[in-house]
Amino acid sequence: MAAILLANIYLHYVLDLWARQWRQRHARGDVIIVRYADDSVVGFRMKVQAQQFLVQLQERLARFGLSLNASKTRLIEFGRFAARNRRKRGLGKPETFDFLGFTHCCSTNRSGGFQVLRLTDKKRMRATLLAIRDELKRRRHEPIRVQGQWLTRVVSGYLNYHAVPGNLIRLGGFRSAVCRLWRQALKRRSQRNRLQWSRFGRLADIYIPKPRIAHPYPEERFASRT
Repeated sequence: MAAILLANIYLHYVLDLWARQWRQRHARGDVIIVRYADDSVVGFRMKVQAQQFLVQLQERLARFGLSLNASKTRLIEFGRFAARNRRKRGLGKPETFDFLGFTHCCSTNRSGGFQVLRLTDKKRMRATLLAIRDELKRRRHEPIRVQGQWLTRVVSGYLNYHAVPGNLIRLGGFRSAVCRLWRQALKRRSQRNRLQWSRFGRLADIYIPKPRIAHPYPEERFASRT
């Protein structure tokens, strides 16, 4: 915890304060900066400003012996007009980006207006499923009730974080994958290797929560008043 706190304090000086000054001195149009630990997303209205910021950020970090992760650093066209502008240039759909466990995509709402669609990051989801599979192997001799209670906690926590509008289909896939992993684990410990879906379905209904939206759309949250 101490190391994480010190790293955040260091980045607050190296990045946050500098970025705030850069925005005040050089920005034209909107500039949005979001940082969590050492992962950041910066949004600009104009491409040329994004390019300038990236060059100067690299220079700023180099002064402290730091550098950007080249494999995770990209300039992409994203936002309300990205799809339309790319169509005019004969390009495909806007690129996506991953941040805080979600893949962010340009999308539209039911009224046809722009919205950011957030989907569970597939790579992160696969990693979580592999961890669940390995833990089920470790717990293979535990009573079914104990396994089920553990899965309830794990799946509930996962769903509570990822249950944002537009993400239900992917979360349904996550739950189905967890069910398959648990059924396989239970079958392996049975000499007859039989576990009917009807019986397992009852266990899944008891212990593995079904996904539901737990968070409102961002614009609804930000529009609230206290």
